[in-house]
This record gives sequence, C-alpha cells and structure tokens, in this order.
Amino acid sequence: MDLETLKAFKQAEYEEAADGYRSVGEAASAAKDTIDNQISSGIRAQLEGKAATAALGELKELSKNFHYAQTECGLVSTALNAFAFDLGAAKRKLDAAIADAQAANCTVHPNGSVGFPPGSKPGAEKVEDGGTVTGSAGMDDPTANALERQAINIHPNPNYGKAIGFANRIADALKEATEADAKWAPKLRALKADDDLKVTDRDWADAQSDMGGVKDAGSSYLNSLPQPPKDGSPKDNANWWKGLTPEQQEAWQSLRPEAVGALDGLPSTVRDEANRVVLAERHGAYQMELDAMPKPPANEWTWITAGMYPSKVHTDEWMEWHKKYGDRYEQLNKSLNGMNAIQDRFDRTGLKGLPEAYLLGFNPEKNGRAIVANGNPDTADHQAVYVPGTTSNIGSIGGDIGRMENLWRVANGQNNGSVSTITWLGYDAPQDIVKDSPFSHYANDGAPAYNRFLDGLDASRAVDTDPHRTAIGHSYGTTLIGSAARQGDLHADDVIVAGSPGVQVPKAEQMDVPKGHVWNEEADGDPVPDIGRFGHGGTDWDGPWTIPSDQRFGANQLQTDTEGHSDYWKEGTESLRNQGLVVAGKGDDATLKPPPNPTPGVR
Repeated sequence: MDLETLKAFKQAEYEEAADGYRSVGEAASAAKDTIDNQISSGIRAQLEGKAATAALGELKELSKNFHYAQTECGLVSTALNAFAFDLGAAKRKLDAAIADAQAANCTVHPNGSVGFPPGSKPGAEKVEDGGTVTGSAGMDDPTANALERQAINIHPNPNYGKAIGFANRIADALKEATEADAKWAPKLRALKADDDLKVTDRDWADAQSDMGGVKDAGSSYLNSLPQPPKDGSPKDNANWWKGLTPEQQEAWQSLRPEAVGALDGLPSTVRDEANRVVLAERHGAYQMELDAMPKPPANEWTWITAGMYPSKVHTDEWMEWHKKYGDRYEQLNKSLNGMNAIQDRFDRTGLKGLPEAYLLGFNPEKNGRAIVANGNPDTADHQAVYVPGTTSNIGSIGGDIGRMENLWRVANGQNNGSVSTITWLGYDAPQDIVKDSPFSHYANDGAPAYNRFLDGLDASRAVDTDPHRTAIGHSYGTTLIGSAARQGDLHADDVIVAGSPGVQVPKAEQMDVPKGHVWNEEADGDPVPDIGRFGHGGTDWDGPWTIPSDQRFGANQLQTDTEGHSDYWKEGTESLRNQGLVVAGKGDDATLKPPPNPTPGVR
C-alpha cells in the first residue's frame, strides 16, 4: 500500500458498510424467526395433509437461507469492522508522523520519503544543506539500528536525524497497512456463498471455516473489545453484555458464538442465536466428515471353532475398520443424532400449541451438552429446569426434550401464567448404571454449573416480576439437584424428584426450598430408589440411609399411575399431571399418596 492510498483511507466508510451488513443480517434474522415461529408454527397448529407438509418443507429451506444469510452477514460486518480497525490504526500512525514532520519543517513526499531543511549543530560555523531520506520499516536488526544511530550522530545537519525518525514511522505505518490489506483481502473474498438457493452441510462447514479465518485475522480487533469477566457471576456476564455496543455484540456473536452461548446470565434470545449458529456449523462439519469416512464392513461377525464349541467373533475386516474409525464413527453418529433431535424440536414449534424453542447451551463434543427451553424463560411466569440421569448424553437428548414438551403442555394448561420448561443436560452424566452411577462425583462436579444456570435465569430476567421456579430431577439427576442444594444456594421455589436413588441429604428441609415444597414420585416397579439408597441416600449419622421416597425424609409423596423407572412424563398420566400442577404453582391441587400404615423402621 502506498502513502496516498493510506492517506485517503476513511475508516468511517468501512464501518458504515459494516453497519449495512449488520442491518441486513438483522433483517434476515427477523425473517427467519417469522417463518419459524409464526408462519410454520401456524401451519402446524391448524393444517394437516400433504400440502401442509410440502409447504413446511419449503419454508424450512427458506428459513435455512435466511439463517445462513444472517450468519454470513454477521461475519462480513465484523470482518469489515476489524479491517477498518487494523487499517485505521496504521492510518493514525501515518497521520501523526506526517503532522510531526510538518511541525519540524520537514516535507513528506508522495513516495514516503521525507525532505529536511538546512540546519547546523550548536557551535557549528556552517549551515548544512537539507536533503531527503527514505525510511525503513521494522528496524529489528540490532546491526542496522546501530549503523543508523551512528549515521545520525555523525551527520552535520541535526534535521537529518529527525527526518530519519519521521521516515521510519511512515514506513512502519505503510508496512502495517500493507500487511493488514494482504491479510484481509483473502478473508473477505472467502465470505462468498454459492450461487444457488439451497443451504447444504457444505455451506455450513464453509461458514465455520469462514468464522475461523475472520477470527484469526481479527484477533487484534476482538482483543480490543471489552472481554467477558473472568470467572464472572451470571450477573457480571449480564452487565458485560449490556455494556457492549451493537457492533461489539455482533463481533462476539460472529466470532465467538460458542463462548456467548455458554455464558449464564445473557438473554435467552442471545444465547439461542449463538448456539444455533454453532449447531448448524458443527452439523455441517460432522456430517461431511462422516460422509467421507468408510462405512463399517457388512460382514461384522464370523464363527470360529475353538475347542469343542463354535464362537462368534468379529471379522478381521471389521476389526481393522474399527481400529481406524470406530470411536470417531460412533462419536459422530451420537453427536449428529443429538443435533437432529434438537432441530426436530425446532421444527415442532406450534404442534399441539408448543411454543418456540431456545437453545441455551450446546456442545457436541464427548458426551455433549444441550440446554433446550420450551418458551422463553426470561419472560415466563413459571420455569421448570429438568436434569436427566444415568446414560444421558447428546445422542439421547431427544427423549429428554420430549419429556419437557409433555410437561409444558400440562403446566401451561393450568392457565396460571406462562410456562417455560427446560431440559438441562449441562453435566457429564454417568454413562454406565453399574460402573458409574454408584459414584457421587458426577453429581458433585455438575452441581455448581446447575446453580450458575439457575442464577443466570435471574440475571437474564426481562420482566419486572420474579418467576416461580421448579427444579426437577430424574434418577441420578435428582442426586445432582440434592448436591446443588447441599453445595450452595438452590434458587428454586419447588423441587420435584422422580425415581430418586437419593439426594445426599436426609431431610427435605435441607433441599433449600420452603417447607412443604419438595415433591417425590416413585412408581410401582421402579427399582432405582432402593438400589441407590446406600450410594446416594442422605444420613444424619445417627440414623439409616434416607431417600426421598421414605416418609421420614419429609417430601410430599405424589400419586403415580405409571410403571417402572422411565414413564413419569408419559402423556395422559396422573404422574405427569401432578408434576404439571407443581410447575404451574398449583401444588396444593396435586394428588398425594395416602400415608402408609405406621410400621417402625419402614417407608
């Protein structure tokens, strides 16, 4: 880049262009939301048949287009702001060097050289002629620096040294601008979509690549912005976000959506937008990786005879494939199953009155993380935050989301205010009933994150009224809620535990909710409560191990009509209805089990 080009650079013009792309992105976002939460939702609520199904399919593709346009416009906007930031810094250095040169009666030429006037050192009899010097950028070489200082010291005209300084500063500014231009030119050219109307996995994988490129190039710009508070509370996070300008919020959303989506305390709409970008991009990248991977051999098993009896074993072909690809193949499929289940929930908005969904947390790595809300918790009168138990992971999230859909319909049907039911898979649940579930560290490690999430719901509140909040746990999830109450403040008004193997405390009064607001469900044929008693039951050291199903624990024992460990949220059941009443703030209307016959030492 030459001097005249940099002098003519107007940072505001690029920032105005960035604002234009941001406005287009906001319009695309609004269009996407209208399609998903009004048009498609209305069709699902009122229409059936082939025509409705076909229309929903077309609308889904249109929504993808708007979502992709929103994401790419956000990247272009941020890239332009970051480019303007980098080039603007070089421009300011150039302007300062030129102003200082002019103040010293030096002349800056179009090629960047600096002319200096005649002058003489103190005590000299002769006035030395002026001249012109050319600067050198960088000057990191000690030998070159030493030679330049020596030349300045021996030159008879003191203006020579000043001119060298100005010329070097100009050269540095031009070098910085040239490097910024060279860095950003390919990044901006890469922000170009295919010339078709179908958004594919490849497009989203490309968007993820674009994000990485802009993030790398824009590191200086991003680092210049206010950073999230280190280990901040949800309230700290909320204040940080509110203090950002729209341009700064766009930069964080565009370049660090995974960080924005994970911050408790930020508005649910913001977290949802960030996490949906991560979901779409990861889905595209994972699906492409899976498609490129060799499929498992068709012949997985064979029989060999060892001794008197034949044995079934894996084929050599399958074993070789599994060694190279097996673990990653399984991980990709598990993660994609979970992502598809979350997308399916988005696509059910409006069905049987189901409200819009919010993705409040998402990470597909390892066992995965997913937090999905039915209805906006920031405005809901009643919130329910459900923790699933053993074997829960991203691949099985669909079942847990479905449970909270059923609970939403029942609680919302009580006509006692708006409801948001949330599936919170925000911890590493034990994956093996025998090897993992007897241990408490899964609950103890995950409990602080659960408490932070509940605190975050307070920090992100968008209306003046306080919500009525219910913490719900199933199986090992109840142990986590008990640990959350034991370790810190459980910011909930009611607690519902179902199929609980124990909550680490022996009394309902230790669950950190008002007296009479702990509710337990144990269905006939559910073996988990008694199995877990000695692993997760509470004890006061002078009594037996206690679980919520025990009368001495002090919980309200809700009537159940389901069988086994997994049907507490089955549609049309009293088990589900009673939970819905509690969530809706009508626990007094719930049906309780009749008290057992008083027999010493038994439940």
